[in-house]
Amino acid sequence: MQLQLLSCDAKKPDKRAIAKALETYANLGNYEAKELTGFLLEGSPVEIEVDGKTTSSAFRALRKLDIDYEIMD
Repeated sequence: MQLQLLSCDAKKPDKRAIAKALETYANLGNYEAKELTGFLLEGSPVEIEVDGKTTSSAFRALRKLDIDYEIMD
């Protein structure tokens, strides 16, 4: 499932937790997850692919991290 991460509305976003969530649910490497986290926190939308088995967990993690997202597919 394709997701577009639009923004992070947390007052103090946890960069490590966001990067870890991207690693876990989007099957990204550590460097790529950190890079996409930086883009997201700077205000640029980021597209990720989430495996069908972990979709509900990914949604829960994104809500917990105050990340606004849009389902693309």
